[in-house]
Amino acid sequence: MRITMIEAVHPALFYIIGSLILPIVKRRPLRDIFILTIPILSFLQVLQLPEGQVWTIKILNYYLLPLKVDRLSLVFSYVFIIASFTGFVYALHVKTQGEHISALMYVGGTLGVTFAGDWITLLIGWELMAIASVFLIWYRRTPGALKAGFRYIMVHLVGGTLLLAGIALHVGSTASTTINRLPCEGFSAYLILTAFLINAAVPPLHAWLTDAYPEATVTGSVFLSAFTTKSAVYILLRVFPGAEILVWLGTIMALYGIVYAVLENDIRRLLSYHIVSQVGYMVCGVGLGSPLALNGSAAHAFCHILYKALLFMGVGVVIEGTGESKLTKLQGRNLYRELPFAFYLYMIGAFSISGVPLFNGFISKTMVVTSAGEIHRPLVHLLLHLASIGTFLHTGLKLPYGTWFGKAWDRNKKKESRSLRVPLNMYVAMAFNAALCVAIGIYPTVLYRLLPYEATYHPYTLYSVVTTIQLLLFTLLAFWMFLGQLGGEAKVSIDTDWFYRRGADLFFQFCISSDAIRSLGQRWMERLVMFASTFARNPWSLLTPAYGKAKKIASYDPDEYRQAIGVGIALFLALFSLLLGLSMNIR
Repeated sequence: MRITMIEAVHPALFYIIGSLILPIVKRRPLRDIFILTIPILSFLQVLQLPEGQVWTIKILNYYLLPLKVDRLSLVFSYVFIIASFTGFVYALHVKTQGEHISALMYVGGTLGVTFAGDWITLLIGWELMAIASVFLIWYRRTPGALKAGFRYIMVHLVGGTLLLAGIALHVGSTASTTINRLPCEGFSAYLILTAFLINAAVPPLHAWLTDAYPEATVTGSVFLSAFTTKSAVYILLRVFPGAEILVWLGTIMALYGIVYAVLENDIRRLLSYHIVSQVGYMVCGVGLGSPLALNGSAAHAFCHILYKALLFMGVGVVIEGTGESKLTKLQGRNLYRELPFAFYLYMIGAFSISGVPLFNGFISKTMVVTSAGEIHRPLVHLLLHLASIGTFLHTGLKLPYGTWFGKAWDRNKKKESRSLRVPLNMYVAMAFNAALCVAIGIYPTVLYRLLPYEATYHPYTLYSVVTTIQLLLFTLLAFWMFLGQLGGEAKVSIDTDWFYRRGADLFFQFCISSDAIRSLGQRWMERLVMFASTFARNPWSLLTPAYGKAKKIASYDPDEYRQAIGVGIALFLALFSLLLGLSMNIR
């Protein structure tokens, strides 16, 4: 093995090594400082990485590139590290050491994927993300979390297996491990693309997200919302830009998540469906393939990580304070009086995801929508606008109204107002993310300078601002008119996870039935073996009336069981006659 590299530390190593050291850091203040120092050091290290820097490791005849720095990897690494910092601030009150260790390892795997220049390093980071993140679900320690986590890891292990198979076929045919742009053709490319689509939560492969994220710990869902799907968008940008199939998959995603958000009662599951919808814009931008569309996907991933984490933080404060996550159980509690700061900060995230001008979602989402119009894709352009309407309707209006205001879900039972204590660090993290959402929305050039592709875009044109405001105002009017019909309902929406949930039940039933058949067959075979064994020991004992009544079948005794000579001659003559007749017929 030969290693050639510029002197540097891989940014992911801060998190991975930190996760190994953290168990021995026992004291609370020291632990908190240690956790927050890790993303700061990693961010400072990323700032020092020059574009074009590559670590090269030669193993046999293959070259591994565990660190490859370019503008695309840098812009994603910036936001991943920022998200990890705010996530750890939000989780400082958590006493469970294992949850912090899992989060550190999860972020380390994500940065490993972000800077991977070869398929092997990518695969290692990919699997590390899946294994580490599942514990953020299991640490909630509820039956629902344990089951959802099991389904989550099974889906991601299937995705990892597909990725491994695709990489093996690709490397075997090209003799190269370097990650490059792939044409969307060939069996290996389809396997790799499918693995990426699973992590991107593209329907119908998305149900793991809306199943698992609402069952995670309050702080764990903040981390989950930031990394898995956006790392998949990053690798799609690197490997499959311009793939036409992604245009329509992304458009379907944008609408699909909105439709299911209409039906949802659980506030975190509603936000999870909006992850599906918002990632749809990014996937669509990757498929459109123009420089503006690709920049739009990267910019929207950057902004989405910030405002989606803020949204999950807001509803996390509600769950932390009340213990409830259903709209039908939160309405009528007058939470606006008890948790006003959570409401105000949540609304900044809601305005951001809805694309309201002066918030960061506006300066990124419109890039993708505008690019669809510029390259003459009118249907895609229209459908993405419709998805924006649904986003504001449910994340910006339905969820906050039903959570902080709304009418009592049970008119005969009044909810008593009580003081809800929420850790200060949760508000600090929300305020930091909210400030970034507003700052980027007002000064978009700060983000645009980081984008990887050469494209010029000015979001605050008269047409763009007026069009957006019109859509938002008419959406607000529709919400006010149909307010009574948009409340939550205590129902469960059936999604595509029904197929593998039901399929698993059928599989287990098949296994149980097969085991019953096997047991029956085994019992009959035991009887057959016993019969053959008895017959071999003493054929004549089976013909005696005492067979079956005696405690033990006696071995053959010539003096007791010897038959008259005529019986043997008769049997011989009968057998001989049968064989003679058969031989004559054959001739």
